[in-house]
Amino acid sequence: MTTKTLTRPPVAPDTGSRPRPSKWIWGWVYAGAFAVAALLLTVVGYLTAGVAGGHVDWLELLSEASWSPANSVYGGLAMIYGTAVVSVLALVIAVPISWAAAVALSEYLPPRLARPLRMCVELLAAVPSIVYGLIGIMVVRPVIAQFADVPGGDSLAAAGIVLAVMITPTIVAVSVDALAAVPDRVREAAYSLGLTRREVVRSAVLPLARPAMRAAVLLGLARALGEAIAVFLVVGRADGRLPTSFGGFLDSLVHPGQTLTTKLAGPEPVLAGTSGPYFAALCGLGLILLALVAAATIWGTRGRARGSVAERVPPFRYRGTPRMRLQRDRLVMALRMGALLLPSILLIGMLALLVTRGSSAFNPSFWFTPATGAAGGGVRDQIVGTLLLITTTAILALPLGFGAGVLIGIHASERTARVLQTLTVVLGGAPTILLGLAGFVILSTTMGWGRSWLAGAIVLVPVVVPVIALTTSARVRSIPPELTESALSLGLTRAQFVRSVVVPYTWPATITGLLLGLARAAGETAPLLFTATVFFGAPAVPSGIVEAPVQALPTHIFTLSQDSGDPQAVTQAWGSAMVLVLITAVLLSAAVALRNRFEGERWTT
Repeated sequence: MTTKTLTRPPVAPDTGSRPRPSKWIWGWVYAGAFAVAALLLTVVGYLTAGVAGGHVDWLELLSEASWSPANSVYGGLAMIYGTAVVSVLALVIAVPISWAAAVALSEYLPPRLARPLRMCVELLAAVPSIVYGLIGIMVVRPVIAQFADVPGGDSLAAAGIVLAVMITPTIVAVSVDALAAVPDRVREAAYSLGLTRREVVRSAVLPLARPAMRAAVLLGLARALGEAIAVFLVVGRADGRLPTSFGGFLDSLVHPGQTLTTKLAGPEPVLAGTSGPYFAALCGLGLILLALVAAATIWGTRGRARGSVAERVPPFRYRGTPRMRLQRDRLVMALRMGALLLPSILLIGMLALLVTRGSSAFNPSFWFTPATGAAGGGVRDQIVGTLLLITTTAILALPLGFGAGVLIGIHASERTARVLQTLTVVLGGAPTILLGLAGFVILSTTMGWGRSWLAGAIVLVPVVVPVIALTTSARVRSIPPELTESALSLGLTRAQFVRSVVVPYTWPATITGLLLGLARAAGETAPLLFTATVFFGAPAVPSGIVEAPVQALPTHIFTLSQDSGDPQAVTQAWGSAMVLVLITAVLLSAAVALRNRFEGERWTT
């Protein structure tokens, strides 16, 4: 009897299920990283070329207070002084409140209460700056006018207060992340020694989180330095106001002034042309402003890196007296909880003001009818223009931001990734007024586009790309090592790994970053004023690119707010602001839903 060996016929490998070569991936990735560097270099190159196009006396620009183009005097000291005063005043108001609120949010409240309060802070961060400026006109200026007996209330103090409200959410959010990064074992060790909660926070938690909390202040300072429109509406824009004594300094706080951003956001950049000493002096102011913002941003992000507590936990020391420990603990808790309530009260008050003043936004006809006259009708064309700008910006920014994020997170060397991340953060902190001026000179003037919706979308791309890149790179770094090892052990190339593993794993974070960036871009006003929008006369949908302006909600509100003496214009401005806030809230809510759904993380831990 013979035994027959059964053999299985060879089966050809299933090449259909194997990822195809993806050489195009690296072109996409490097294009995104190149775009980040190119956008930043474009802004710097525009300012440098402007300075080179005329003579700039840097000593006069930095030391002379008078600004008089008619007499060829270009002194920026008063504007530097105004920028410093409003920024320091904003920090003095915002930092104690923000730090106390962050400690209360992280250390005193359970997660079920901390989540909605953190959501309130995120909503405040998403409120467009033009809305803050409108509230400054209607609320802050009258208070300054009444208490300081200043007609109108335009002043450096009003600008500082508005900026304080704007930067508080940024400082709170970053500080909460810093406190949450402190390991729980540090708190447990401190509590085991019999310390009260105040003593644990002071002696164990804050020493570890303080570097990153200081970085939060610097990031808030970067936003304060770069803000243009909100300050423009309340500062008064008076040149040459420089005090000579301490009494003069106190008096200058409640009188009109000028800052670097408000000078650049005014009509002078258009009147100065594109060359000559006048334009060169304005570009010099832009370089000074960009250098200040870049220094604050880089210093802040370096502080966050140095302040990481996930890897090492130094020993803590307790210093204190045993007298009245419980009473002190209760008093500090009450103060911190009170500071936590301030952002929530601010949000509720802001929403109440928007609902009562902007009640026209709840009328469907206001959304679907065009504007008529100077301040009548609805905002249909403005909504269409805003959505067109946002959609075009999203199409342009999404691939660039994702490519840059993947390169930072997975493919670049450590040094290259650090350089790219620094460039991305600086681009994200660049004042948008500089983006608008660069777009005006390059796209509108040199390329001959004039007012164009595409030019407006292009200048908004640098606002959105850094947010996408940073959120994507953070998600890429969180890919489990075993997932990477398993994919590479199957024989996938690096390009196939990116296409088959990285893209599916990171797209929720990428979409979240896109929506967060678009929420910010939807409220930008300064870039659009110079490149894309007009107040009236533009069709709802443009028919071309060259000389094809649109109407948009932020610039519509800005123009109406200039005529605060007209009740109809004020009503129209508040209604438009409510519509803009609702659009921004929808984008932010979608980002929050995606983050909670796909990231599997809570707001606070």
